[in-house]
Amino acid sequence: MENYYETKTVPASGKTGSTNNVPLVSIIIPAFNEAAIMEKSIGIFCKYLSTLENNYRWELILIDDGSTDETGRLADVIATCNNKIKVYHHLVNMNLGNALKTGFQHSKGDYVITMDLDMSYAPEHIDKMLAVLIENQADVVIASPYMKGGKVTGVPFLRKKLSKFVNKYMSVTSQEKFYTFTSMVRAYNGQFLRSLNLKAKDYEINPEIIYKSMILRARIIEIPAHLDWTFQNSYGQKRTSSIRVFKGIFSGLMSGFIFRPYIFFLGLGLIIMLISLYIIIWIFINTMTIYPDITAANGYFDDRLSAAIAEVFKARPQAFLIGGGTFIVALQFLSIGFLSLQNKRYFEETFHINTTLYKHIQKLEKEVEKANSSTQLQ
Repeated sequence: MENYYETKTVPASGKTGSTNNVPLVSIIIPAFNEAAIMEKSIGIFCKYLSTLENNYRWELILIDDGSTDETGRLADVIATCNNKIKVYHHLVNMNLGNALKTGFQHSKGDYVITMDLDMSYAPEHIDKMLAVLIENQADVVIASPYMKGGKVTGVPFLRKKLSKFVNKYMSVTSQEKFYTFTSMVRAYNGQFLRSLNLKAKDYEINPEIIYKSMILRARIIEIPAHLDWTFQNSYGQKRTSSIRVFKGIFSGLMSGFIFRPYIFFLGLGLIIMLISLYIIIWIFINTMTIYPDITAANGYFDDRLSAAIAEVFKARPQAFLIGGGTFIVALQFLSIGFLSLQNKRYFEETFHINTTLYKHIQKLEKEVEKANSSTQLQ
């Protein structure tokens, strides 16, 4: 096995001695049945990361997500050749969300980068994202192939169109002008990322991170990126099944629901209410049209009106059934919409408070740990 991934450590900024003041970057790469590209891809990443050692220290965290091929074994072999590479194994496939959460949990970096092993985004995106993250003191930087300046190469036409549609859909539901919600290739402020309480198990973790970052008023920036499938297409095998592709698309559509769930209920409720009102107005107009021709025994208004309504019902009973039924359904959807709006506000407030408390607890724990260390030294 040719050793692509063993690199020499270069002192930061060309200096000898302590590198504690040099920021640590954690590169997290999940892998599932990627034995065909494991060695070469990691070699490319390590070679590139070694060029950044004047500015950053780094660790590369590989997550073997229950692979059934040689991925796990190869990852372990690679890790023995470079102490900056760490490998964590899932006994069974737990999907992308859980793989990323495992990586986040074990990361120690001041900054965290998530990349894809298939090299669909070149390693050069790492330095670009870090530069923007640090310069703008951002919390999240997203590599976006769909914004102005971005580019897509080698991606099947249907998949590209579906992906762009899903991301556009999320942009509309979130009411935020982001072009890419589903991309995994991102840079994070490490402390901020590890303070998020993430629940998603699969592809929806990426929109979830954006959503919860928005709740916390985090600074999120997109930069143009090049999504290029040339590397993986060169292997001549289909590494991602159609089922997983459409599962990801469906997951993206469902994830859009979390941004503004009440829009769906209120929107549908308003549409049904308009249909109901149209029918009710039609009934009213027809009733008023025949009202003057109705005679009642006592001539009272209510008797004549009841008789007119009865005549309209006799001629068009389905109008009353459909009009009344749609009116009730519309009220139900509108009620659910207002309740979901209220619940969303409660959730966001609670999440914000809990995250703030968690940060304060972490800060206190560090201060206590520092104080204990100082006491022991004395």
